[in-house]
Amino acid sequence: MSEAALKRRPAPVAYDIDRLEEGVLAGERAVLARAITLVESRREDHRALARALLERLLPHTGGSHRVGITGVPGVGKSTFLEALGTGLTAEGHKVAVLAIDPSSRRSGGSILGDKTRMADLAADRRAFIRPSPSAGTLGGVARASRETILLCEAAGYDVVFVETVGVGQSETVVAEMVDLFLVLMLPGAGDELQGIKKGILELADLLVVNKADGERFPLARRAARDLSSALRILQPDVGPWQPRVMTCSSVDRTNIDQVWLAVCEHRAALEGAGMFEQRRAKQHVRWMWAQLEDRLMQLLQDAPAVAEALPMIEADVEAGKRPPTVAAETLIGLFLGR
Repeated sequence: MSEAALKRRPAPVAYDIDRLEEGVLAGERAVLARAITLVESRREDHRALARALLERLLPHTGGSHRVGITGVPGVGKSTFLEALGTGLTAEGHKVAVLAIDPSSRRSGGSILGDKTRMADLAADRRAFIRPSPSAGTLGGVARASRETILLCEAAGYDVVFVETVGVGQSETVVAEMVDLFLVLMLPGAGDELQGIKKGILELADLLVVNKADGERFPLARRAARDLSSALRILQPDVGPWQPRVMTCSSVDRTNIDQVWLAVCEHRAALEGAGMFEQRRAKQHVRWMWAQLEDRLMQLLQDAPAVAEALPMIEADVEAGKRPPTVAAETLIGLFLGR
């Protein structure tokens, strides 16, 4: 590499764990952003630093409402979040939005730019928006979303929204990292139940028909009735919380406060039944297994023997010369040195 090229290369990022801990606990948004970049990194030295930082901050986590929000593209997730988020900050809450963007297949980076679509909330000093690429992760969730939630809680954010891609991927991952799973729906999109995955309705704690304004208001009311009927079939009345269907308008900001009231009532119901902390504890165990799977996959891909043989094995599988099960066992054998 030429001397000029070497001069153009950015210097390696250095992280001061003491400074990161101090800045996150002080609620400094720039430091929080650096801490999130650290936990998102796949570099081995960064992984060790991220673990140390999370261990230090863990006693300061767990105090937020964790709300997952999904819905098909065009349903108005960002507009809804801005309406709800600015209302909450006006009441004194600190709001973090983890907006998981679809990833560019070329660069791996985010392509939607949620900050530009939530301009008022992004400018709010009591809010923090972090767009992160999903990188193809199941459920439209960035790999380090769970760790990012902890960092935001340590920084004093008492409401954390996880906005997912909403492009038909499994939303189970989202539901297992939040306290309440909210699904936004569109009114008047033909048969309201057509194309809605049964699994999403089974996971939903709250269904909200957005854009219930103007000429669409009767359509939204009808959609809400249809969805309520579907929920009674898919989620029988068991447990302390019966999933609800609501309508709202993010543009007119009608019923937005009622949606948040329902979020708070959901938490109160779970806490009253002694199920809130139990649910989080089980999520932590599943979180551990998810991290283990991610780490083992990374170690497998980084193993020199696997990296060398992988292109040929993938080509054989693609050409039908080797069964996928045999290919998988071969890669595991190379990884284990058998």
